[in-house]
Amino acid sequence: MPAPDRRRVCIGALALLTATRAVAAFGFDELMTLLSQRKSGEARFSEERAVSGLDQPLRYTGTMSFKAPDRLERQTLTPRRESFIVDGNQLTLQRGERVRYLTLDSVPELAAMVTALRGTLSGDGSALRHHFKATVDGAAARWTLTLVPLDLRLLGVVRLLRIDGMQSDVRVVELQLADGDRSVTTIEPLAPKARSATP
Repeated sequence: MPAPDRRRVCIGALALLTATRAVAAFGFDELMTLLSQRKSGEARFSEERAVSGLDQPLRYTGTMSFKAPDRLERQTLTPRRESFIVDGNQLTLQRGERVRYLTLDSVPELAAMVTALRGTLSGDGSALRHHFKATVDGAAARWTLTLVPLDLRLLGVVRLLRIDGMQSDVRVVELQLADGDRSVTTIEPLAPKARSATP
């Protein structure tokens, strides 16, 4: 083989090897770095819950917002208005005129679930690993993060969370409960213009 041809083959093989290594290198730490670049965001969501004993799934729609490091808000618009706001250790729940205030410390299982969402949205890998066994599949363009609770009490309630995303956007959150119930939330990030126009 002539020298120029050998050189082209070697360069091509090196490029292929480098690309393969780049794909293989994407894991938990790389995902956390990618997610930590997003400091805030707003989105629309639609959730479908499959509940044992019900013939039809329950469906919910609304908006979500996140502001790093620890503010998470979910406003359910249909079938009825509800709000779920976490700011630091404080949780505020509202349904109609009824408002409840809780601290996350008082409900460890809920605290772990909130950590799963906030930790993913903010790229806080240490917080996620404190509560979950975390595995990542895919690449930066399209990835899946699977979280399995480490605490046996939480594992008795939650089998796993599976979170799908594209780059720094979380797009789908699937929650599988130990009793077989399941919910899938599809998230549509809002562009800056849409965010400012949302009431």
